[in-house]
Amino acid sequence: MTKSQLIEEVAKQMPGMSKRDVEIVVETIFKSMTDALVRRDRIEIRGFGSFIAKKRRAREGRNPRKPDVKVSVPQKHVPFFTCGKELRERVNMLTGAPEG
Repeated sequence: MTKSQLIEEVAKQMPGMSKRDVEIVVETIFKSMTDALVRRDRIEIRGFGSFIAKKRRAREGRNPRKPDVKVSVPQKHVPFFTCGKELRERVNMLTGAPEG
């Protein structure tokens, strides 16, 4: 699902709101989540999952086109998502995958 598809779906669920208002709400939610991760805050959405910014240490990488050339990769933070139990169970129930 893309962001525009999400906006369309929310707009269908909220007939009293204009599509533009729904777009503003979705953008605000994403911006708030991004700002929280930038501050290294944890985001927890009950029944869905949690997001954190994990630190990735500096390392030495390699150029796949020139394997003998080493490249220095600096330390950075990357977004990381952990699925919530309720979401995992619903996805498995819908797909027929065994629990575990």
